[in-house]
Amino acid sequence: MSANQKNQTEVTADTEQNVDTTYPGDVENANNMSTEAEEAAQEQASEQELEQLRKESEENYQRYLRAQADFDNFRRRTRLEKEEFAKYASMKVIEQLLPVLDNLERALNAGQEGKDYEALHKGVDMISRQLDQALANEGLQAMESVGQPFNPEFHQAIMQVESEEHEEGIVVEEIQKGYLLKDKVLRPAMVKVSS
Repeated sequence: MSANQKNQTEVTADTEQNVDTTYPGDVENANNMSTEAEEAAQEQASEQELEQLRKESEENYQRYLRAQADFDNFRRRTRLEKEEFAKYASMKVIEQLLPVLDNLERALNAGQEGKDYEALHKGVDMISRQLDQALANEGLQAMESVGQPFNPEFHQAIMQVESEEHEEGIVVEEIQKGYLLKDKVLRPAMVKVSS
C-alpha cells in the first residue's frame, strides 16, 4: 500500500470513528431537548384546553344569569297577574248584577209614587228572577233539601221535630236555603230534621 492510500485509510477510519463516536452527554442532551419540546407542546395544548374550558365556563355562567333573570321576571309577572286577577275577579258578576240593581231602584221609585202594590209585587218578582238568572250564570244553584235524607255536608240541623209522615233522619222543613257554587257547598241549608 502506498503512503497516500495508507493516509486515506487512516483519515477514513478517523472520520468513521468520529461519526460513530457519540458522547453520552450528547444523547442525553438530545433526549432532554425532545422531552422538553414534548412537554412544551403538552403544556401549550393544556393551556389552550384550559382557555377553552374557561370560555365555556363563562358562557355557561352568563346563560345561568340570563335564565335566573328570566325566571325572576316570570315570577314577578305571574304574581302581578294573580294580584290583578284577584282584584278584578268579581267584575263579571258585578256587571251581571248592575241591571238587577237598576231594576230594583226603579221598583222602589215606582212604589213610592203610586199605590199599585200588585204592579210593585210583579216588578220585584221579575227582579228576583233576573237576580237568580245572573247568579245561575255564575254556577250558583239552590239546594233541594225538603224530603231528602239529612246529610251534614249539605245541611245544618237546627232542630229535630217529631213527624208521622216522614221516617227518622229526613229533612222536614227548610229554614234557610242552602246553595252550591258549581260542585262545592257555598252555604249549607238550615233545616229541621225528623226524629
